[in-house]
Amino acid sequence: MENKKYGRTVLACYLSFVTQAICANFAPLLFLTFHNNYGISFSNLALISTTFFLTQLAVDLFCAKLVDRIGYRPCILASQICSALGLICLAFLPEIIPVPYCGILIAVVIYAIGSGLTEVLASPIIEACPFENKEGAMSLLHSFYCWGSLAVILGSTLFFKFAGIENWKLLAVIWSLVPLYNIFNFATCPIEKLVEEGQGMTIAQLFKNRLFWLFIVLMVCAGSSELAMAQWASAFAESALHVSKTTGDLAGPCCFALCMGISRVLYGKFGEKTDLTGFMAASGTLCLCCYLLAAFAGVPVMGLIGCAVCGFSVGIMWPGSISISSRILPKGGTAMFALLALAGDLGGAAGPAIVGTVSQYANDNLQTGVLAGIGFPVILVICVLSVRRKYRKN
Repeated sequence: MENKKYGRTVLACYLSFVTQAICANFAPLLFLTFHNNYGISFSNLALISTTFFLTQLAVDLFCAKLVDRIGYRPCILASQICSALGLICLAFLPEIIPVPYCGILIAVVIYAIGSGLTEVLASPIIEACPFENKEGAMSLLHSFYCWGSLAVILGSTLFFKFAGIENWKLLAVIWSLVPLYNIFNFATCPIEKLVEEGQGMTIAQLFKNRLFWLFIVLMVCAGSSELAMAQWASAFAESALHVSKTTGDLAGPCCFALCMGISRVLYGKFGEKTDLTGFMAASGTLCLCCYLLAAFAGVPVMGLIGCAVCGFSVGIMWPGSISISSRILPKGGTAMFALLALAGDLGGAAGPAIVGTVSQYANDNLQTGVLAGIGFPVILVICVLSVRRKYRKN
């Protein structure tokens, strides 16, 4: 009965993660189009992704202090409104504003605000629902980012093939229909409080808790392990199979996202009978093996397989880290979820940067760069084993 009551809440949170995937993945598919149509340099194109993630980080900090005062419903509604508005602005602002690049950046900032709010709020909204298998529900929620990524890459690729890349503005408006519809879902669904007013831990209290800092390290490693490989998946596919960029995107990022989504769905369905810390430790070990396979594979296709299976291994890391933190610090409240999201984003920014930097210093050897990322899954396993007894007790 409880599951039926909160069905619209779950649907709304699922679609919010699909929306987040649209916001994160759609603009990068258009980089070459922006370069050709508006004369935007590649260095400025790189700043589009940087602007997106920096805006998300700023929103994470904002949420840690103010969301509890404003309330969950107004903030999550704002997330969908900003996401829809940003995608619509992406279609029109570059033509309206004299400098198209500025129009693109304004649109990116707007939908990045929505994406940041979603990242912080959807997880605690699901956590607050009275489900028995909260870890499974959290894993299923995060799987919809994977399905959203697959949908936007495959859907956009098919649209460009049959409708033409020149109609990308129409597609931006079409993708905006997802958050526009989801506004109604969040406006009408039941939303429970994670902790009663005044009972949640403050930022100062969290900073004084030693376990909290262990969870921060856990999230940094989860974000780094995932995105260090995900961001280079396309390059791996192109170098391994010597195929076009389009085929490379399908073979690399799509395979990675598919495997990651499968991992999260499997844990969401069957994880109730599985020890989360044991599953995460095994996943971290598998992730390490995948990094080593990608780094040392003599046959290029084996490197691509390591990249794809890595998606499966990292699937549980981010939602699992959130579930462990919530179980051990049940009064962490919105501040904890916001700071964990901030830590995950920092890891997501650091991991790809380390791989890219090391690759550059190794004469553009991507395999050497990937080898530099093996520390993240190793530290993650150590952290999981450190909190294992405390988690199982709770």
